[in-house]
Amino acid sequence: MGVAAPENCDVVIIGGGQAGLATGYFLRRSGLSFVILDAEPGPGGAWRHTWPSLRLFSPAQWSSLPGWPMPSIGEAYPSRDDVIAYLAAYEGRYALPVHRSASVWQVRAERDGLIVHTAGSAWKARAVVSATGTWSAPHIPAYPGQENFGGQQLHSARYVGPEAFAAKRVLVVGGGNSGAQILAEVSLVAHASWVTPREPIFLPDDVDGRVLFERATARWQAQDGTGAQGPPPGGLGDIVMIPPVRAARDRGVLHAVRLFSRFTAAGVVWPDGAEEAIDAVIWCTGFGPALRHLAPLDVVMSEGKVAVSGTRSVSEPRLWLVGYGEWTGFASATLVGVMRGARQTAREIKTALLAPPA
Repeated sequence: MGVAAPENCDVVIIGGGQAGLATGYFLRRSGLSFVILDAEPGPGGAWRHTWPSLRLFSPAQWSSLPGWPMPSIGEAYPSRDDVIAYLAAYEGRYALPVHRSASVWQVRAERDGLIVHTAGSAWKARAVVSATGTWSAPHIPAYPGQENFGGQQLHSARYVGPEAFAAKRVLVVGGGNSGAQILAEVSLVAHASWVTPREPIFLPDDVDGRVLFERATARWQAQDGTGAQGPPPGGLGDIVMIPPVRAARDRGVLHAVRLFSRFTAAGVVWPDGAEEAIDAVIWCTGFGPALRHLAPLDVVMSEGKVAVSGTRSVSEPRLWLVGYGEWTGFASATLVGVMRGARQTAREIKTALLAPPA
């Protein structure tokens, strides 16, 4: 049975999460034809895979995509389900052309375009935007003896709640907000310890993600040479004291210890040589960019990133990458931070594809 001829389109956006939707928002009025191919069966992108109790650490108005603010939910921080509902409404509001359950497995280069392959279809595009994020590429650091550890190891990408850890001895590894939030709820049912590479930085109770983002922006501007003064303290990795984290502090469990040295079959060995029996380790250690679909283009470097100028690939100028973190734009992996890169990408694509021939 022959392979169907690819459908033609000016732009294919790979990924229907926040980065793909933001890019689609800016492409809407460009006059270019585009589709958004999303591997998920429904709206929400990576947020569909976060644990049910997850809370943002910014108010709704500071967790919004371009054009339409996330509806306010009063004093509370938006939940995982609030974000999914917002993203679903957002793509409907702007009639974005999302094709679902369309997992892209490779992008191939031809002389006159890029061919984007899913399991059941192919698209030929003049430009491709990769916006697949990081959630499907969880990072777990290597430790001596790790392969012999007989307990459970789980990345936060697969964490769904504390119930499975009741009465167990658990290490939560990772010093960011996900580690703090997971430690806060696991410690309610388990004997949990928080392991971080350095002492976490806790923000004052009245400082939320809005202020955190402002501080991080000032730091970026200072490094970029556009800030008037030196960078203030604080960054996007600092711990925001949302209510569950404050409650953990009040219970006396929100303290961290430094990294262990190695695993044993039954637990871990600490730097002072003491051994401790452990039932489970929850890794809150971040993610890498999910770029396996770009392998045929030979653009992914050894560290798993793509050389870009702004968001445009240096070696394959028909390819842009949006929303993967600092290397594709300041705070580009956040809801509010993705706008800058998405807008610039749409402008560059419009210029590249609609410019009159030389």
